[in-house]
Amino acid sequence: MKKLIVVGSGAIGALAVSALLGGGVASADDYAGQTYSDASSAASDSGQTVVVASRVGSTLSQDDCLVERSQTAPFASANDGVHVSDTVQFYLNCNGGVATATTPGASVASPEGRAAKAAADEEEAKAQAEAAAAQNEQDQLAMTGQTPGAPGA
Repeated sequence: MKKLIVVGSGAIGALAVSALLGGGVASADDYAGQTYSDASSAASDSGQTVVVASRVGSTLSQDDCLVERSQTAPFASANDGVHVSDTVQFYLNCNGGVATATTPGASVASPEGRAAKAAADEEEAKAQAEAAAAQNEQDQLAMTGQTPGAPGA
């Protein structure tokens, strides 16, 4: 009986501690996944000052960098500890594209990576279709005896 009371009171104590320490409310990041230019425009339109808190990579221009996450005020300034309001900090990923063995970028497992991979695949398919059409045109000219670039053609 004594053991049951000790175990029961320990469980209640653990529940109380988790309620005190883990009671935060999760909220969606309004700017994550957007380009810096889109996210900064949206933040400015809502009356916030945008600060780049960190930047990873240098492949893309800042406007094209992806916002990995953001942190909205209130918080204390890292410079002097003064309370900051009406400010949002952006954490940017400027690697661009999809990560490969030799170049940095977004993981194909992430939404940004899947979108970049789909866009790259679409662009590659379009380039292949254009190359095939050009080759077909050259083949047809050759069949009629008209060689592009040949004298008298």
